Amino acid sequence: MSQIQNGKTFNLHPAKPRSNPYRVLLWLGLILGAIWLLLLMNRGQVQSPFNPTPTPTRSTQSYIMAAEAYFAAGKLDDPTSDQDAIGAYQQALKVDPSNAQIWAELARIQTYSSSTLSTDQQRRDRLQEALDSVEKGVELAPDDSTVSAINAFVLDWNASSNLISTEETESYLAQAETAANRAYQLDPENALALAYYAEVLLDQQKWDQARQYASQAVELAPDSMDTHRVLGTVLEAWGYYRDAIDEYGKAIQITPNLTFLYLRIGLGYRQLQVFNTALEYFEKAATINQTLGIKDPLPYIAIAKTYAQQGEFFIASRNAEKALSFDASNADTYGQLGMIYVQARNYETALPTLRCAVDGCTAEQNETAKLFVDKGILSESTAVVPLPLTNKNIAYYYVRYGSVLAYLHSAENDYCTHSLQLMTQLRLAYPDDPLLMKNVEDNEATCRSLMETPVP
Repeated sequence: MSQIQNGKTFNLHPAKPRSNPYRVLLWLGLILGAIWLLLLMNRGQVQSPFNPTPTPTRSTQSYIMAAEAYFAAGKLDDPTSDQDAIGAYQQALKVDPSNAQIWAELARIQTYSSSTLSTDQQRRDRLQEALDSVEKGVELAPDDSTVSAINAFVLDWNASSNLISTEETESYLAQAETAANRAYQLDPENALALAYYAEVLLDQQKWDQARQYASQAVELAPDSMDTHRVLGTVLEAWGYYRDAIDEYGKAIQITPNLTFLYLRIGLGYRQLQVFNTALEYFEKAATINQTLGIKDPLPYIAIAKTYAQQGEFFIASRNAEKALSFDASNADTYGQLGMIYVQARNYETALPTLRCAVDGCTAEQNETAKLFVDKGILSESTAVVPLPLTNKNIAYYYVRYGSVLAYLHSAENDYCTHSLQLMTQLRLAYPDDPLLMKNVEDNEATCRSLMETPVP
């Protein structure tokens, strides 16, 4: 049917289109291409453009907030994952590597986390990582007061390492004072600058100025864990243990899961000989670590020393053994355990334990670890690298080891020859320490007497 209008014909029903072979081939190609693409997508060889990205981009601020939350929870460093304060700041730096404040905060957390590590070398390595981080922050923002303050803090803690020389310690302290002074000059009202300056002054034995700056820092920032911690440290150095305990307690109210604060309070109560309360705080530190999955021997060493101080050597040794179970290659823990055995007059057991600490031992020579394997405390024996004679704590391991060698000396084993060698090392290292030299002289006198007296 059609109608005529103005000489033109209009069909009311459209005419059927003619077949176009080129169009058919085009459509056939598109259909085959779509089928091929779907097959590739099903095999995983091609990703759909509508799929969400596998690693969505997070903002720097979200990582910073996560890091602050981890720090408040006490999760500074988790060796098994990056779900911790250090890991979050490192992720933030991947997004914004030129952010000086993040570099500085990472260094601050790395420095604090060193207090939870169990060996001098681990602590030294972590403090070096902190120093590398804060140096990048200072390079990016040399005129930022807080960055300079954290630089002073990191340098000061590096100065306290047991693995550096006296010259290195003095160098770090001098650099720390320069950084702290610069932070203070940039902003005299910066509480962190004052607090960390006070900590540097304390280590330089400038007692009055340290207390003045630490007190000012708390007045400026009463809600800061750092200011209360530093004031507590200064008061503790003055011997004002109860006042120090109060400041550490205020720091805990702000950040309740930092175990090193509980340890400081426990040590304060132990100085006051309030042993039960000291043990409560050490046990709180151990419980927090257990909750966070941190295998830190320090709370158990503190518990062991407290019980040993009260003459309860059996429970003291059990806690020291617990500490050793976390890291059977930790020479310092062998030294601590050996000291407790000596206090308990268990010289035969103390000898191989102190030997591993001072001389080192192979897995086969490690009688202490083998005993712990038999008890089910350890799964296998391990080698122990000896402690270098870098501080007086280790020096007393040498003294006690030397006294045990003297006590167990016989003509057959000739232990006194080695004891005298150890005492010679102590004389060379600490000739001006009267208390240490008195112990050295006693050991030497005992051995000379035994070696000159013929055995019947």
